[in-house]
Amino acid sequence: MTCCDQRCRLIAGAVVGALIAVLGGILIPVGNTFIENTVNKETVLENGTLAFDTWTSVDVAIYRQFWLFDVQNPDDVVSHGAKPVLVQKGPYTYRTRFIPKTNITFNDNFTVSFVLPAGAIFEPGMSVGNEEDIVTSLNLAVAGVYSLLDHKLANWLIQHNNATLFQNRTVKELLWGYKDPMLNSMIGVFYPYNGTSDGPYTVFTGKDDIKKVATIKCWQGEKSLNYWKDPYCNMINGTDGSSFHPFLDKKEPLFFFSPDICRSISAEYDSTVNLKGIDVYRYMLPAEALASPVVNPDNQCYCTDPALTKNCTVAGLLDLTACKGTPVFLSLPHFLYGTNDLIESVVGLSPNFEEHSIFLDVEPITGFTLRFAKRLQLNMLYGPSDNIVILNKIKENTIFPLLWVNETAALDDETADLFKKELISRIDLLEGFQIGLLVAGSIIFVSCMIGLMVVCTKTKKYNLK
Repeated sequence: MTCCDQRCRLIAGAVVGALIAVLGGILIPVGNTFIENTVNKETVLENGTLAFDTWTSVDVAIYRQFWLFDVQNPDDVVSHGAKPVLVQKGPYTYRTRFIPKTNITFNDNFTVSFVLPAGAIFEPGMSVGNEEDIVTSLNLAVAGVYSLLDHKLANWLIQHNNATLFQNRTVKELLWGYKDPMLNSMIGVFYPYNGTSDGPYTVFTGKDDIKKVATIKCWQGEKSLNYWKDPYCNMINGTDGSSFHPFLDKKEPLFFFSPDICRSISAEYDSTVNLKGIDVYRYMLPAEALASPVVNPDNQCYCTDPALTKNCTVAGLLDLTACKGTPVFLSLPHFLYGTNDLIESVVGLSPNFEEHSIFLDVEPITGFTLRFAKRLQLNMLYGPSDNIVILNKIKENTIFPLLWVNETAALDDETADLFKKELISRIDLLEGFQIGLLVAGSIIFVSCMIGLMVVCTKTKKYNLK
């Protein structure tokens, strides 16, 4: 083979290598565009898409785990004004959201409406005991009349019915309802629940703008709430938390609305974690979400009782009276992020970030929430009163924690394998093909150029001789 032939072949090889590398480079934006178009198509809420199938499915089990606070010294509290000594009992676990969405109606190409039925099935294998376990807790009726009625009238009702500040009730009664002898009506922390429904919701399908997919347009026929005396706090922002728009940006918070807390709230990116072989973005509820208005002025309109909250300086508490119709106060479990006064008003609380914080694990390409833990605590108020005999010895207002709940769900192994097969593996294959072409072409090009330089050097030395 002559030097000329060698040079020609090496030049040809270098050209081919360069073309292959260029092809690999070109395929990167082309491939990314293909991935983006495919994901956008599959995350629209319409019949036949992956998002719609996931949205309507009830295959992923959602559980509510309850921890109830058991009062160890009820007589000392009433007789001597002692702080309640509490021991949490739980979890008592129920499966919820096992009933699919109903009344799914496409209003047009851009919005879809639905109703979310509510139901709870007790899971004894995931619980520390049974529903008939007895708990000593705050008397819901007494706490209610203390907050809502004139104290003289409240005292008459309490004494006339021999009601006490604390009562013994089963787990089932406290959670789902019992007939109270003083009020002569059904009451319970979550009464009524089974057989009820949430909504209707109207959400955007994402057909016209994928950034709006699953975003709530209306809830119960309204575009805003009417619980708070301010347009900002009454805004309904974001989705219901089960999914978000695709291709998430870590810098942008995720907004979601929850009827349980009667407001919209946001979560911020915290870290990237591995969930069954899938990289997900973990979003956390920041401390600022329940901070006092002194720290976070955006929360000023959630402060409805300056006297109770010490001129709106108390952190970690949300008054839901206007929303729920009963004097209920929301917090994170064990008053996480709350002021010391809340934590120290009772004995036995120990806030822990790992156990009591709220998080969402969201797959960043599709925007699907693959795991979450929504942890909330429900509290009621009692305090000193000259006119209510059983409260004569009470020394200060007490926000009493009734229970806390962890609503949780996680991706199962079968769905994780399907997700990886249908999405992650295809993206990895395409990216591998792109990088393979780029690397192979570069290697061929560099090798041929080195060979060409060697041949040219030898030819030059030969001609010099």
